[in-house]
Amino acid sequence: WEKSYITIWNFLYHDNDVYHDKPHLNSQDQENSSSAGDEDQRGWWFSDVQAHSFDARQDCESSLGLDESLEAVRVAVKELGPFDGILGFSQGAALVAMVCALQEQKLEPAFSFRFAVLVAGFRSACAQHQHFYEGLEITLPSLHVFGQEDKVIPEQMSRELLPTFPGAHILVHPGGHFIPAASAHRQTYQKFLQMFQ
Repeated sequence: WEKSYITIWNFLYHDNDVYHDKPHLNSQDQENSSSAGDEDQRGWWFSDVQAHSFDARQDCESSLGLDESLEAVRVAVKELGPFDGILGFSQGAALVAMVCALQEQKLEPAFSFRFAVLVAGFRSACAQHQHFYEGLEITLPSLHVFGQEDKVIPEQMSRELLPTFPGAHILVHPGGHFIPAASAHRQTYQKFLQMFQ
């Protein structure tokens, strides 16, 4: 990406971008990964309040941790911003959609993003979160990226988020649950970002 043109707040690790870690340890993943030596698994909220775990396909009435995560975004924007755009991957992209909804409704003065990039994003299945989507059309320019072979967040789950972003730009790639970075994909990112130079 053309980093010299634009600053993106990135919910993932990307060289030379601001990195913000997910605030909540996922207890199930932590137990499973501790023996394998993997890094701690974190989440923006838990769909299973009892187990402190997250599954994008799990229907739930309420969640745990979303308010703290939104506060972490607010603090990061105030202390490290301003930022032209916001990018999220997987659950981070679902959180970005919620941030965009708050900005669209002018409910969060700290959020003044000019664009959003959502990779493997989805609508939260939590009943408590439906107000972020129902009856709302987000006008913030957005690029939605999803893989046809994604087994974690299937393509259909990402497509279900699109009606909330009626003017969305879309990049579909043939792969799975990752950020595509082939030359053709980078050209799509650059073309989208050039609109904000």
